[in-house]
Amino acid sequence: MTTDPQRGAKAARFIADARVARSPLPVLPAEFRPESERCAYAVQVLVHQHLAEAGMGLLAGYKIGCTTPVMQHYLGIPNPCAGGIVSTGVHASGCVIDSERFCRIGIECEIALRVGRTLEPSDAPFTAESVAHSVEACMAAVEIVDDRYVDWRTTGTPTLIADDFFGAGCVLGASVPAKNAPDLAGLIGEVLINGASAGTGSGADVMGHPHRALAWLANNLADRGRRLEAGAVVLSGSVVQTRWLSPGDRVTVSLAGLGSVELVNR
Repeated sequence: MTTDPQRGAKAARFIADARVARSPLPVLPAEFRPESERCAYAVQVLVHQHLAEAGMGLLAGYKIGCTTPVMQHYLGIPNPCAGGIVSTGVHASGCVIDSERFCRIGIECEIALRVGRTLEPSDAPFTAESVAHSVEACMAAVEIVDDRYVDWRTTGTPTLIADDFFGAGCVLGASVPAKNAPDLAGLIGEVLINGASAGTGSGADVMGHPHRALAWLANNLADRGRRLEAGAVVLSGSVVQTRWLSPGDRVTVSLAGLGSVELVNR
């Protein structure tokens, strides 16, 4: 796909319609399939508009995928990829998630960052050090992901990005002021499913430090003339490989120093 607005609009409508209908997304027709990541992010903006019109809420933040070796290996994608988080997908710890609202629900173990100061494109380029001062709070988080594709292995990275890169929401733990948070790179995260360990990882797995992932996102947005708004929640990337859930599964994600998050998949 080129930057032709009509082709981008067709792609966005096709993706959004499948998402709202909870219908697995096939490989997009070649006539409007995004061919580059840059095109994909332009389509993603239009997808968010369609989702808002469908009652799924406004953009509340972002998820960043493939920031850790374990996820890059799992998905076969060597670079970070960003997606949006809509407001209706944000939940508090202890929630019950209805699995029927998803094609195939999964969870990931994340360090979430809340931005306290808007990062303007004019201030780019950003570094881990410069964005650290904009972080207001940190949280343990579960990213809710949805394998809503006929076959994600053949969907293509640009299409995955246009469709928020598997993102389907998040469950947030208690907010810890950034000034009181432990060293994020040193945090150890663990996923428990029905009480059994399903994987561990560390904050250092996230591009060396979660602030580097945040800087990557801010630069990605700035490159497209967009700002990272104050109040946005950013999921920095999973330190554990995606775990797909079955109905009745109980999930606990813990990050020592930030607390834990719980959910039930109904």
